Amino acid sequence: MAKKSDTKPTQQFVEIEGVRDGVLTLKNGGLRRILMVNGVNFDLKSEEEQNLIIFSYQNFINGLDFSVQTLVHSRKLNIDTYLGKLDDRRSQEDNELLRNQIGEYQQFIRSFVNENAIMEKTFFVVVSFDGIQIGEVGQKLSEKLLSFLPFKKTAAKKNEAAEAAKAQKEQSRVHNIEQLDQRVNQVIAGLRQIGLNVAQLNDEQIIELFYNLYNPKTVEKETLEIARR
Repeated sequence: MAKKSDTKPTQQFVEIEGVRDGVLTLKNGGLRRILMVNGVNFDLKSEEEQNLIIFSYQNFINGLDFSVQTLVHSRKLNIDTYLGKLDDRRSQEDNELLRNQIGEYQQFIRSFVNENAIMEKTFFVVVSFDGIQIGEVGQKLSEKLLSFLPFKKTAAKKNEAAEAAKAQKEQSRVHNIEQLDQRVNQVIAGLRQIGLNVAQLNDEQIIELFYNLYNPKTVEKETLEIARR
């Protein structure tokens, strides 16, 4: 039996440092943007359309000089918004018979969803950029040089070095995000040529996505939607 002191928090096993400006930052300094892509019912397409999709996707993949990750996420369908609209419609209905029918329909939907796990699939493409973290390198070098200075001067110098390293790290991050966004734009353009709709996830949506990934038995707080363009 493991001792209490041997237990480790779940956060220690998650490689995510934080999310800011739609960019997911890993603990190793890597950057990720997450794109949500709508699906296509390939079997309903004609043979000519299928061949065109395959050819376009092949050109898209061959045109990339960096790797991308694709993810298919099955999630329990969230019907709260739909039921809320039915509530609004029921409250506005003057006909008592129709109000009763709407109420019975709501009850049927709730019972059906509770007894049957209705799943929806969401498709994601993760674009990454792992650049050199100049700030961290500079900070380590500064700390090594400061270790040779007298103690009284070290405290002030350490503060200056820390501020400089922080500024360098932020500058490095801005540069790396620019490189990441170039890749993202290339991926979006390639996917749209195939006829797919693409949307970048913002901070709240990224957090909601990972919340559901690590809590698969919990009904989603919010349904992510594809931006129609």
